[in-house]
Amino acid sequence: MIVVTGATGNIGRTLVPLLAEAGEEVVAVSRQTQPEGLPAGVRHARADLADSASMRPVLEGSDALFLLLGGDLNGPGESASALLDVAVEAGVKRVVLLSSQINSTRPEAPSHARLREFEAAVRASEADFTILRPGGFASNAYAWAEAVRTKRTVFAPFGDVALPVVDPADIAEVAAAALREDGHAGRTYELTGPEAISPRRQAAAISEALGEEVAFVELSREEAHAQLAQFMPEEAIAGTLDILGTPLPAEQRISPDIEHVLHRPASPFTEWAARNLPAFR
Repeated sequence: MIVVTGATGNIGRTLVPLLAEAGEEVVAVSRQTQPEGLPAGVRHARADLADSASMRPVLEGSDALFLLLGGDLNGPGESASALLDVAVEAGVKRVVLLSSQINSTRPEAPSHARLREFEAAVRASEADFTILRPGGFASNAYAWAEAVRTKRTVFAPFGDVALPVVDPADIAEVAAAALREDGHAGRTYELTGPEAISPRRQAAAISEALGEEVAFVELSREEAHAQLAQFMPEEAIAGTLDILGTPLPAEQRISPDIEHVLHRPASPFTEWAARNLPAFR
């Protein structure tokens, strides 16, 4: 049995069907009441991940755990090791943690301190572990969706700074492999797309998929800060803008790990845009 936390999120909603289609018994964990659209045979569990004791009955008898830090784990609370101890005691033998590339490129970033705590706890646990460190998500382009729908315009800073954004569906496929297959224990995978692509070129890809012109308007750093402040904690904004505007060489590097695990190239942004086109129409 595989327990998937964050089951209704960007990664989980792809990961859960992948596991179910492979014939795995899956428990989909979320903070919501049972979401619509879960595959047949998948059991839903509503649980508070920040309360490790409440996770014990969810984890009982499971073999593997996909661990994603949502809002309930990303703030102050129990030590990360408390949840890992409960998981191991419940029978979990394999843990896959969704972390972030920032933990390798900017290891002192205050916004990712909690993730670093969970990385350390996973490594110290008795379970086999795999850590996934994706770079920026292609799906961050959803932030442009309303402006594209209403104004056929993308507003973004650092228009010509390119980063190898990764398709969340690729992350889910790598997670499924690590949860189901041998050979991934003790590995840390850095997950990127197959090429570095700038916001201006992402806007052009959306334009091509729509078959309509989409303009690009470059925001100043100050304007971008004000935009991010609408949904992002202040302590994370400066670091995010630093990565978008002045990325380190390691943050622009193309990682081979997706191709190594999936035996196919990582998906480009153009494929993500075409698959998610309804969001921009």
